[in-house]
Amino acid sequence: MAYDTLVPRFLRYVKVNTRSDPNSTTVPSTPDLVKFAHNLAQEMKDIGLQDVRYLKDSGYVIGTVPSNLDHQVPVVGFLGHFDTADFNSENIKPQIVHDYDGHSTIKLDEAGNYTLNTTDFPFLSNYAGHTLITTDGSTLLGADDKSGVAEIMTAMEYLVQHPEVKHGEIRVGFGPDEEIGTGADHFSVKDFNADFAYTVDGGAEGQLEYETFNAAAMKVTIQGKNVHTGTAKDTMINALQLAVDFQNGLPQDEVPEKTDGLDGFFHLYQLNGTVEAAEMLYLLRDFERDGLEARKEKAKAVAAKLNQQFDQKRVNVEIHDQYYNMRDVLEKDMSSVELAKKALENLNIKPLIDPVRGGTDGSKISFMGLPTPNLFAGPENMHGRYEFISQQVMAKAVDVILEISRLNGKA
Repeated sequence: MAYDTLVPRFLRYVKVNTRSDPNSTTVPSTPDLVKFAHNLAQEMKDIGLQDVRYLKDSGYVIGTVPSNLDHQVPVVGFLGHFDTADFNSENIKPQIVHDYDGHSTIKLDEAGNYTLNTTDFPFLSNYAGHTLITTDGSTLLGADDKSGVAEIMTAMEYLVQHPEVKHGEIRVGFGPDEEIGTGADHFSVKDFNADFAYTVDGGAEGQLEYETFNAAAMKVTIQGKNVHTGTAKDTMINALQLAVDFQNGLPQDEVPEKTDGLDGFFHLYQLNGTVEAAEMLYLLRDFERDGLEARKEKAKAVAAKLNQQFDQKRVNVEIHDQYYNMRDVLEKDMSSVELAKKALENLNIKPLIDPVRGGTDGSKISFMGLPTPNLFAGPENMHGRYEFISQQVMAKAVDVILEISRLNGKA
């Protein structure tokens, strides 16, 4: 490994439970996230970053690597998030698979109930010769996005220790609550004070992303009427049946499991209820803004049609926008994307420029006025027990951060 501190730093990070809480009303969403942020702040100071601050209004930790140039260049920023997704994050036990052969099945748990294999995950064959870090099958790994945090930290440590590498002023920021969609809501572009930035929060080697979904969250609440089944005729209104009818009224092929590429979708991810009342939670996604608006109108039309059966409104739809396609901002000035692409090419890494079938903190931050495309960090199978990452890909992510910093220093 070219960076001796990278893997130990990453392993230290992932062993700490920093799962964010979608039901919390605090910022950050858990005390564990606050503690982790303060630990990161101390580490940033220890490796030599300047002006390190914990911003209590957002939960972000920011710091600076000063320029070592005799002329001024744009200030570049690198961002990562340190919370993990909605999956078991307690007692994470990373496992290391040295020199993977590219075809063998990797047992995660001792009994072999959970495995990484090329039948389920054909892309495993791409990692022949790599050293992989996996879970033990009972938790996620947390490489999303602690790999990005570790890579940024390692790159900044390298720059501090190697002043012969010339670069302009660099901002670093680590934030909470990305996985619950609220972290970037509190980000301060003014405090961060960069000209452009990158989230290091992507997946496989070479990913460079500047296009995301437009996203909205939808809550459907249904009020039924529960009476004894023996006298229910023409009286009972079953909220669960209305929930089924609502779901069936949406386009049945426009769901995540039947779409890819530039297709949008309706995603029902939670349903709770009884005959008396039910609640459905949806994600609405579309790469085009007018496409997202059309999905909202379709859902409202389905509810309106169901409500026509009754003398009062039984199906209520609430929708709020979450983030927008950052392409709409970045395509006006592609210099940050072109700089990252040049860095990848200089390192003989093939740029993988595809739309993100999801979002990043950069989606919101770009609309706040700070152009922020997304760079690969390395994790595969994110958000679950099959998550893994390659040590070699992590090292290449550090290389890319350093190369962007070096190239920007020549601006």
